[in-house]
Formats: sequence, structure tokens, C-alpha cells
Amino acid sequence: MLTKYSDDSGQSVIEYALILLLIAIVVLAIFLIMGDEIRTFVNGVLQSWFPT
Repeated sequence: MLTKYSDDSGQSVIEYALILLLIAIVVLAIFLIMGDEIRTFVNGVLQSWFPT
């Protein structure tokens, strides 16, 4: 008798990698579009926490 063996573990790893790649592209696009605003916000927060 022939039995059919299916190994789907490689497929799930590829799917997770594609999801992570998509998230990285979205985060990069957000940083490129809102880079100056994010930098100003972070600087303001850090200066309020650690005044010089």
C-alpha cells in the first residue's frame, strides 16, 4: 500500500516569514513618511523625562 505523507512545516515557516516581511515594509514606509514628526515627538518625550 502506498501512504501519502504530507509535511506542512516548511509552508508555515514561509508564511510567517512573508508576514514579517510585510510588517517590516509597512513600518519602513511609516518611518519614511512620518520620520520628522516621530523624531520630534521622541525628542520631546526624552527631554521631558531627562531635562538638561
